[in-house]
Amino acid sequence: MFTHIERPTERRPDLWQIFSDFGFLYASNGFVSWLFAVSAPVAIILAVGSNGGLSEKEIASWIFGGFFINGLITILFCWLYRQPLIMLWTIPGAVLVGQSLNHLTFPEVVGAYYGTSALMLVLGATGWVKRAMLLVPLPIVMGMVAGVFLRFGLELVHAVFADTTIAGPMVAIWLLLTSLPQLGRRCPPIIGTLFVGALATIMLGRFDSSAPMHIEFIEPVIQVPAWSVAAMIELVVPLAITVLAVQNGQGIAVLKAAGYEPPIDAVTIACGIGSAASAFVGGVSTCLTGPANAIIVASGERKRQYTSGMFVGLLAILFGLLAPTFTRLLLIAPKSLVTTLAGLAMLRVLQTAFVTAFKERFSLGALVAFLVTVADAPLLNVGAAFWGLVSGLAISWWLERADFGDQPQNR
Repeated sequence: MFTHIERPTERRPDLWQIFSDFGFLYASNGFVSWLFAVSAPVAIILAVGSNGGLSEKEIASWIFGGFFINGLITILFCWLYRQPLIMLWTIPGAVLVGQSLNHLTFPEVVGAYYGTSALMLVLGATGWVKRAMLLVPLPIVMGMVAGVFLRFGLELVHAVFADTTIAGPMVAIWLLLTSLPQLGRRCPPIIGTLFVGALATIMLGRFDSSAPMHIEFIEPVIQVPAWSVAAMIELVVPLAITVLAVQNGQGIAVLKAAGYEPPIDAVTIACGIGSAASAFVGGVSTCLTGPANAIIVASGERKRQYTSGMFVGLLAILFGLLAPTFTRLLLIAPKSLVTTLAGLAMLRVLQTAFVTAFKERFSLGALVAFLVTVADAPLLNVGAAFWGLVSGLAISWWLERADFGDQPQNR
């Protein structure tokens, strides 16, 4: 069963080799990659957790699981395979969970995390990952993802009109850095957005000064799962799809474009293990990240880029340990800062989801998946994202059957 799992093809570096390969460029790339991961993605966790009724300690514990545990996995895999393999957590999965918390309890969601972990472990151990991902066409998957993400785009628009003094400068700097690629490479747009938003908030005195601020280390909240059939049906397959098709697919494509051969089955098993460990403290499922790896492979010697990945893992561990401090910092910020940051981070992802969903094949099925997901009407206590996938697949099978014959054999 395990003979197909990719083994490292290069000798594992010793401590001296790691220090020799490391340098200022790789440190700076790693720092920017980490900063990207802790800006808007953390704001998304905060928005999802707050809307879902989680306490400050539970949100901090979720952040701890997403960064500390996955930081350890990142360091291990970058060292084993000598390539940047940054593992964090699935952003669309977190958004999906936010939708589910409207009618499921958090322990039921945590139970679904364990179910997702088991599914990914089986797919990785058996080598069925690629075949499993072909069962639901990617355009239908992305129609569902677009439906899940649409709320963040709408909240961005609302924030701009409701709190222009905070959201306006953030949108302006994002547009400037996005329109000037050379400047944007030195300061990624989402990081510039965070700095400008924080500066505007400070200048306008909009931080909640009544909340105490001090350095605080994590005291993880251990989550006891509740086993719910409805939660399993609603979340396990969609969560696995967001990890394997949406997030890992993007990360693998980034690494292959840079000349690497990422170990797909080994990464899938790592995602399964990381998901189970993160679930213990309330964290959403582990994935291979695309943007963070893309920042690292953009410059430097390929044989030394793994050190940037290890540096990201180290910074992620430190961030996870200090999760309560950063959670409180975001909680005392105005809501418009968080929603604008999250909305701008999701804008390109939402664009990609729409383009992939409606470009060519399965467009009607993708539209139905999108509409059912946006409607957010649970059926049999199972959330809309699951029914979006089911209804989109059914419509395509009934009315777009010819598209199945044109489906590519891999992604």
